[in-house]
Amino acid sequence: MTDQKSKIKNQKSPITKVGIIGAGTMGSGIAQVAATAGCKVKLFDLNLDQLRTAEDSLENILSRLVEKGRIEQVEKKRIQENISFVPQMESLHDSDLTIEAIVENLEVKKEVFTQIEHLVSDDCIIASNTSSLSITSIAASLKKPERCIGIHFFNPAPLMKLVEIIPAVQTDEKITDVCVSTIKSWRKTTAVAKDTPGFIVNRVARPFYSEALRMYEEGMADIPMLDKVVRQMGFRMGPFELMDFIGHDVNYVVTESVFGAFYYDPRYKPSLTQKRLVEAGWLGRKSGRGFYKFEDGNKIEPDHDPEMLTGADAKAIQDRLLVMLINEAADALYLKIATAEDLDNAMTKGVNYPKGLLAWADEKGLDWCVNQLDALYDFYREDRYRCSPLLRSKASKKETFFQS
Repeated sequence: MTDQKSKIKNQKSPITKVGIIGAGTMGSGIAQVAATAGCKVKLFDLNLDQLRTAEDSLENILSRLVEKGRIEQVEKKRIQENISFVPQMESLHDSDLTIEAIVENLEVKKEVFTQIEHLVSDDCIIASNTSSLSITSIAASLKKPERCIGIHFFNPAPLMKLVEIIPAVQTDEKITDVCVSTIKSWRKTTAVAKDTPGFIVNRVARPFYSEALRMYEEGMADIPMLDKVVRQMGFRMGPFELMDFIGHDVNYVVTESVFGAFYYDPRYKPSLTQKRLVEAGWLGRKSGRGFYKFEDGNKIEPDHDPEMLTGADAKAIQDRLLVMLINEAADALYLKIATAEDLDNAMTKGVNYPKGLLAWADEKGLDWCVNQLDALYDFYREDRYRCSPLLRSKASKKETFFQS
């Protein structure tokens, strides 16, 4: 009798039926992506109001696309006919792939995975859209953990190109291959990441927020000026604007989760400034106030000009933020979290960075990166500013991350 692992390895049928667990913004977005790609999708949520909201939201999104000439009316109808909104988890029984997109709580996810395993076939791949929790731990809740994997979309899922694919320790290689090819067929860019806290993007991007907060707390500039200086580097949004957009309840919790998961490594230390915003309920755009004030979802510009900075001060801010991001990307490569190509693709496609960080390091010069980090470490004497061994090694050998 063929064992389960062999059965999964021999699975050759394409993914045509997709079950989504959770009809919130992320689950609905993933459903739209899969349905657009031609899959038959069942979007499940116990909350009937949430299901109705998801259905209405899809109607509005697709209608706007028709109005803008992005899709034809017949395409809108096709996508809608590919999605069923179901209030019973049992409806997902015939799925080839299920993707969980619910609250970021490990115990809740484990309970849901245990439930879904009893409903679907032995060949069904069971995936989580978690942004920071351990896929290995989630997989351990299954009797057949080798079919569990992380498939992490970014918000909004229909627009963001990147999807992180995260195999658990237990995941069968064939499952990873099937998921990569499936997500690529959905017209997304994939990046395969090791199952470590934050995966690629939520790990490498931490300094974008934490170092900006640190510079604000040190009084290097006020918030509008810090955002302005960072935008001048080519970023679409400054760090404080972006934190307000994401929501501090989300952004701070991810930072806190990564910090704890890395055994309280000071590189990932959360900010008390952001913690106080969460405690006050100032969560950003969603609550009407964060670092900025909002009205009808639109940021209200400050009633004063941002504090003026000298060119040298602005450059110091830009250099410090950039080198901390580069160092994090280099360390992720050093620890084999992902390939150099996937790391740079993840940051440009996942969070719209103007350049891949490793390519940016090559452009600036690895000696420059090492000298910047050593200067910060010498001044602060904090492990937060330690230089990645890979960055130091490559600089000493006059190597680069990519061939010119």
